[in-house]
Amino acid sequence: MVRAAALILSLFSAPIGAETVDLGNSTTVDLSTFECRDINRSTIVQRVCYSTGERTLLVAVRGSYQRYCGVPAETYDALMIAPSMGVFLNRVLRIAGADDRYACRAA
Repeated sequence: MVRAAALILSLFSAPIGAETVDLGNSTTVDLSTFECRDINRSTIVQRVCYSTGERTLLVAVRGSYQRYCGVPAETYDALMIAPSMGVFLNRVLRIAGADDRYACRAA
């Protein structure tokens, strides 16, 4: 009982920092402007984060984050209600975006 109380107390006293994700190539994204959802209904997609203001979508696929820029809110909404998030990701974001439609450019 004392151990559980100490653990709970340490959780409340731990410093709170901004959550970031690593995209590889020394690129880190601060998630403070993103709304993130853990996904448990897909065997491919584990987490989805979307920033309305930036129109940026981050998708965790098998442990690695993929970033898509210029994604309309309607596309994000469609991904979230898609019967198969993996199929949607492949058909809409990867294949349809093969023309660099959702490519993220350096600022």
